[in-house]
Amino acid sequence: MAEEQNQVAVSGNVMFYKNPQPLSKDRHAQHGVKQVAKPFEFMADQHFMPLTAPEFGAAAASMPIIFAGEDRSPLAVMGIRQNENLFVTDGVYEQDFYMPAFARRYPFVLAGDQANDRFVVCVDEDAECVVGKGAEQPFFAGDDTSNFTKEAFQFLQNFERDRQATQVMIDTFKELDLFESKEMNFQGVNPDGTPAPRQKIADYFAISEEKLKSLPADKTKEFVDNGYMAVANAHLISLGNWQRLVNMTLRRAEADQAPAKKAPAKKAAAKKKTTRKKK
Repeated sequence: MAEEQNQVAVSGNVMFYKNPQPLSKDRHAQHGVKQVAKPFEFMADQHFMPLTAPEFGAAAASMPIIFAGEDRSPLAVMGIRQNENLFVTDGVYEQDFYMPAFARRYPFVLAGDQANDRFVVCVDEDAECVVGKGAEQPFFAGDDTSNFTKEAFQFLQNFERDRQATQVMIDTFKELDLFESKEMNFQGVNPDGTPAPRQKIADYFAISEEKLKSLPADKTKEFVDNGYMAVANAHLISLGNWQRLVNMTLRRAEADQAPAKKAPAKKAAAKKKTTRKKK
């Protein structure tokens, strides 16, 4: 299978991936991954991340989970400003928070081979952690894939299974008209203590708690039995994390401004010192 994959043309764009290529022994016999100083720099500018239904419970404790677009795609919100992931600092992920599986599978990804109606395993050759020599975790061991690669394959298969199951769930929610449009607004405080103008952070879709409670008894039981009710409740609970993101954004903004404030103070001190010497 790995030998055949180098004949597959990869097309389309996937978040994070710059140069995904089908994994094959001919091309990647000496390749593998190594540890890098900033392992999660690749996701530092992504403030939304796709999420699958089995992840809702764990993710709900860390970040808001929303549904976006006509497809009602489930997303983990990881920042409220464009190109800013609040959970990544200097290329390192904040370990106290949940990391979506979409990011954990990197640098591997499944690509669709429509001509042969199958998926092929690809690796981002431009990922900083992927090297052609000196790999700490090689992709291949002799004529076979390494244990590291086998585990990655299994992770990809599980992710694809969860993704497909999530789509079935979303379709069910849409059929029952459980979604409602919502918006998140933020109102800060001016330096003088007066309320600042309200700012819209995001427009999104959420599951309507009222519609969820109004489901017929048989449908409610079905939702409880298949886990949909737990997913919906996790989503509703997660929306309480909007304030966390606002607080994290404010702290980061203050930290970014701190060096700029110190610089003028240092210059003023230096100028004062020079003046004293002249006297």
